[in-house]
Amino acid sequence: MEDGLVEAAEVGTPQGSILSPLLSNVYLHYVLDIWFQRRVRRHCRGVAFLFRFADDFLACFQYRTDAEALLENLKERMAGFHLELAEEKTRHLEFGRYARANAYQRGENPKDFTFLGMTFFCGKTRHGAFKVKRKTSRKKLQQSLARFTDWIRRYRNLLPTGDLLRQAQMRIQGHLNYYAITDNSESCQRYRHLTRRALFKWLNRRSQRKSYTWDGFLQALRHVGWPQVRVRLNLNPFATLNG
Repeated sequence: MEDGLVEAAEVGTPQGSILSPLLSNVYLHYVLDIWFQRRVRRHCRGVAFLFRFADDFLACFQYRTDAEALLENLKERMAGFHLELAEEKTRHLEFGRYARANAYQRGENPKDFTFLGMTFFCGKTRHGAFKVKRKTSRKKLQQSLARFTDWIRRYRNLLPTGDLLRQAQMRIQGHLNYYAITDNSESCQRYRHLTRRALFKWLNRRSQRKSYTWDGFLQALRHVGWPQVRVRLNLNPFATLNG
């Protein structure tokens, strides 16, 4: 259904439908996952990994020639199942422990990539060793901020203040539950700070008289248990658990 009109289609699935990721998982399990495991990986010179979520996937190879071979064969494989590779979303890049040094030798910056809302980039540990780091992608951060601001503008006069603050708290918590991972505290703090400012701004625009002073606003946030930025998922490979 689009703009209130129902149109029958024999190919594809409705954009945003809950059926789309389900069918993607079933179809691509055979088109991509099994093919990669039984055919592609066996012909690789080095190690190879595939990570897929619905119709988004990431393939990692030890050797560049293996990556180029996949890219060459992938279009033919997908065409055999009436699928197309999204060229504008497909990237082929060097990444890993040697990528930074190699890029600097060419006078370039090391490449990064975005997968499932996270930007992955080459970083270092405090001891100078290579480390994969992640942060909220700029696009996803802007989209999340825009959605929150739009929500508070539309509902600030429709909900009692207490309900509004509690729903805002749940929205912030939901964002942090996904994005508060190792090395991403800075992006999460930025999101928390900007949403708090937006909430304060639009609450005080409900009438000519300000609803809150800043101190009173912070006290109200403490009352509803405003989320703190704490790492929900520790991705340090050698991290140990205490207790």
